[in-house]
Amino acid sequence: MAMDDGIERQLAAGRHARAFDLVVPAYKDRVFRLAYSILKDRAAAEDAAQETFVRVWKALPGFDGRAALGTWIYAITRNTCLMELRRRRPTVSFDDPDSTEAQHAAASIATGPAEDPERDNLLRLVEALPRNQQEAVRLFYLEDRSYETVAEQLGMPLGTVKNLLHRARKRLMEVARPDEVKAA
Repeated sequence: MAMDDGIERQLAAGRHARAFDLVVPAYKDRVFRLAYSILKDRAAAEDAAQETFVRVWKALPGFDGRAALGTWIYAITRNTCLMELRRRRPTVSFDDPDSTEAQHAAASIATGPAEDPERDNLLRLVEALPRNQQEAVRLFYLEDRSYETVAEQLGMPLGTVKNLLHRARKRLMEVARPDEVKAA
């Protein structure tokens, strides 16, 4: 991303405040959408986005470029939201992908209120998937990320990401068109 190049040039020159001034407008919408998709509450998402940018501000001088800037900010946002969920519901286990509470709490597919009923229905179907499949679907299809970027952002091997997406597509087809899948 060209904007990221400009930000990274500012960082390399030691101009962290200027870099941060470029980060906020470039990432504010994506950070909010991710926070909202995880927290399912506008006010909590706004707070989490603000907390994310505070953390980015503090950590920006230490950004080493090993990961893409967007990946780094995504990880900070996700971790901020997961900490908020843990604070709210300390009994929710994110290790149990079949837990209904965990699925709803960590759902990663929501870009805000949609006006398209078909899109709303699709998002509901995706939210019924296990959390790791939801995250992979959101990143790959809704954010148009490459397999490699999804693997990096989720901290998973490339083959695992491809498998998650395959299983998610299969499950969505089973739920959306059960008669067609059985006939095939």
